[in-house]
Amino acid sequence: MMSSTKSNMETENYKQVAKRMEPSRPVGMRSLKAFLVGGFICLIGQCIQVFYMTFFNFNEATVGAPTVATIIFIAVLLTGFGVYDKFSQFSGGGTLVPVSGFANAMASTAIEYRSEGYVLGVGGNMFKLAGSVIVFGTVAAFIIGIIYAIVTQQWEVM
Repeated sequence: MMSSTKSNMETENYKQVAKRMEPSRPVGMRSLKAFLVGGFICLIGQCIQVFYMTFFNFNEATVGAPTVATIIFIAVLLTGFGVYDKFSQFSGGGTLVPVSGFANAMASTAIEYRSEGYVLGVGGNMFKLAGSVIVFGTVAAFIIGIIYAIVTQQWEVM
């Protein structure tokens, strides 16, 4: 009984010392970087979209697919050259949210496991990181869709 109390006191003392020694996190600056970089990626996407609409006669209904494909291609290319990872280290979460973050996750995992072969290495491991993004993104979209349906039904009744 005595050793259990002593162990708890040591654990509490350790937690207090660790909390004092922990460096402060610049949450505001990290959030600002993430916001600006994510917005910059979206601005590039908007410029690509306007480019396709201007020079290739796409309309607003059909321009989305080639724009997303171009952003994915650029992200995979930058991942292959090692530029995207440095960019995401600087910006934090700002590069994760747009579709370019998903493309980076897929490409970097494929590059990491390419030495194990295309089938078992790349094919077998490529969705390890991206799989959780797909699952939780789908679940979140489903829940938000249900909430949206409930809210819009309530407003239509009133």
